[in-house]
Amino acid sequence: MATSDRVAAWQEQARGRRPLRGLVHPKAVGQGLLLVLCLLLLVTTGCTRPFFWPQREHAWDPARAGIEYRDVMFRSTDGVRLHSWFLPADDPSGTIVFLHGNAQNVSTHIAAVHWLPERGYNVFMPDYRGFGRSEGEPDFAGIHKDARAAIAHAREREDTDPGRIVVLGQSLGGSVAITTVARHGDSLGVRALVADSPFSSYRGIAREKLAGSWVTWPFQVPLSWAVPDGFAPVNYIADVAPIPTLLIAGETDTTVPSHHSERLRDAAGEPVELWLLPETDHTAAFARADVRDRLVSWLDARLVAE
Repeated sequence: MATSDRVAAWQEQARGRRPLRGLVHPKAVGQGLLLVLCLLLLVTTGCTRPFFWPQREHAWDPARAGIEYRDVMFRSTDGVRLHSWFLPADDPSGTIVFLHGNAQNVSTHIAAVHWLPERGYNVFMPDYRGFGRSEGEPDFAGIHKDARAAIAHAREREDTDPGRIVVLGQSLGGSVAITTVARHGDSLGVRALVADSPFSSYRGIAREKLAGSWVTWPFQVPLSWAVPDGFAPVNYIADVAPIPTLLIAGETDTTVPSHHSERLRDAAGEPVELWLLPETDHTAAFARADVRDRLVSWLDARLVAE
């Protein structure tokens, strides 16, 4: 059985442990009154907890599917100790720093990128603080520090080329990737940025989710304004230029609708591309073989062709 088939089989067996598709954990669905009471805390605390659903335990060992990986520990910019996996490629064309979404840990999100080493790209995938075996507790400021430290660590490794670093993020990770590369991409030598299904703003996505339920609809304005938006990628993406930027969005994504990527595209400087994929759900782009081929071609054009 091929590696991709083994990963697909594992995903089929572990559907209850998949990365979450929204800002609210499925167990909260139907508990309208409790949700309202919890969200009311936002008014006084500015709580960001609905954005983070970490899982400490690893769901599986990718070695069971024939995926080679190495455990790596490194420190964030404020000293928090972080766990990560490094997936090596033979004769790599570059290294992808992969920033995952808002739930679980690297053991589930590896399903999105395990195929890249076979296509010539190392993958360095950190767990943010509070996720998996990383220390600490997640918050917006902290995970942006972690992203910056991950890029720096990837560049400093002896088994990577510091001149061929790409940052790839999905969902929450896509938003973190945009803001981090905008602020630090030049100094860290980032060659390209890819954001799959990113939020354009945290306050904006919170308001959309609140508006989606009759229970929380009346509270959408005051509660969304309690969500801090200082790291909103729409306010930073113009500063990514001239680093090549690729935005990917599924036209059938109801978790983070494609208008978020369209808004980011409109705010970005050149060069920027937006791939709007029909019949594609949230963070499901890389399940498609044609998108994988297209992404590798895009990366090769920016890293391999000098």
